[in-house]
Amino acid sequence: MRAVILTKQDRIERTPLKVEEIPTPSPGKEEVLLSVKACGVCRTDLHIVEGELPLPKSPLILGHQVVGIVEKKGELVQELKEGDRVGVPWFYSSCGECKYCKEGRENLCKEAKFTGYHVDGGYAEFMVASKRSVYLLPSKYKDEEIAPLLCGGVIGYRAFKLSGVSSGQRLGLFGFGSSAHIILQLAVSRNIEVYVFTRTHSHRVHAQELGARWVGKAGDIPPHKLDACIIFSPAGWLVPQALRVLDRGGALVLAGIYMTPTPSLDYSLLYEERSIKSVANSTREDVVEFLQTCQEIDFKTSVEVFPLKEANQVLTWLKESRIKASGVLIP
Repeated sequence: MRAVILTKQDRIERTPLKVEEIPTPSPGKEEVLLSVKACGVCRTDLHIVEGELPLPKSPLILGHQVVGIVEKKGELVQELKEGDRVGVPWFYSSCGECKYCKEGRENLCKEAKFTGYHVDGGYAEFMVASKRSVYLLPSKYKDEEIAPLLCGGVIGYRAFKLSGVSSGQRLGLFGFGSSAHIILQLAVSRNIEVYVFTRTHSHRVHAQELGARWVGKAGDIPPHKLDACIIFSPAGWLVPQALRVLDRGGALVLAGIYMTPTPSLDYSLLYEERSIKSVANSTREDVVEFLQTCQEIDFKTSVEVFPLKEANQVLTWLKESRIKASGVLIP
C-alpha cells in the first residue's frame, strides 16, 4: 500500500514526509483493517512533523481524522461488520486502570495512546485500528465532509463544553480554522453570540457567512464583554488579548495541544474570577456525544481536498493560513 511516512522531524518546507510503498497491515484479534477513504489534516500533524511534539515512534504514519471502510476484522470483533463506514479520532486507547480512567477522565491517562502518533494513522491507503477506537459515522455526511469533525469537531466540542457558555451569552473564538468554523455553527444553533478574532481576511469573511455576530483581529475591542473565549491558535501571546475582552467570571479555554510561551500576566486580567483552562485530548464520551450532535445539526464543513502525495504542501499551506478551513487528504 501507499503511505506517507515520517522518519525524521524537520521544517515542513523541507518536505520531510515521504510517500512509500509498504506492506498492508493485518488486523489482530480485536482489530479491524480499514480502507482509508479520507483523512483530515490537523495542526497537530504539523506540530509532530516540525518537532514541537516529541516523536514517539519512527517511522510514523500521521493522520487522526480518518474515515474508512471495514475491509477485514479480527475474530473477536463482533460489534462491526465488513462494509461499515467508521471514523478513527485522535484518542486511541488508555490503560483503563488508573484513577483518571476510573473517574471518566481517560484523556489524562499517562498511558494514553493517540492515533497518528503512538499508532500509525490515516495518511495511507489502509490502516488497522482497535475495535474500541472506531466509531460508526452518520450517513448524511460525505467522507471528506465528516473527516474534520473527528478532531476539529471533537476537540472543539470539548473546549466548548469546558467554556461553560450557554444560550444568550457571548463566546469569543481566537483563530478561525477547522475547529472554530465548526464550533461557531454549534454555538449559533444554541443561541450564543459568536465574536471571531482572526488575522486573515478570508477567514473573517467566512466567519460572517457562518453567522458570527462580530469579526476582527486580535487586539481589537468587540462591542461587548464576552462570557467565554476559546483560543484555537497555538500563539501564547493571545492569552492576555483574550483575557482583556472577558467579562467578570468569564472562562478562557486553550484548545491546542501546543502553544508558544505565554507572556507574563498582570493580575488584573485574572481578577474578578476569570479562569484559564486547557483542553487535553478528548474522551470516548466526547466522540459519542459529538457524533450525536452531528445527527442533530447539519454542520457545513468547509473542506479543500488533496491527493495523499501532496501532504507536505497541504501542511505548508496550513502553516501559512492559506487553507480556508479544513484540508482533507484522499488516498
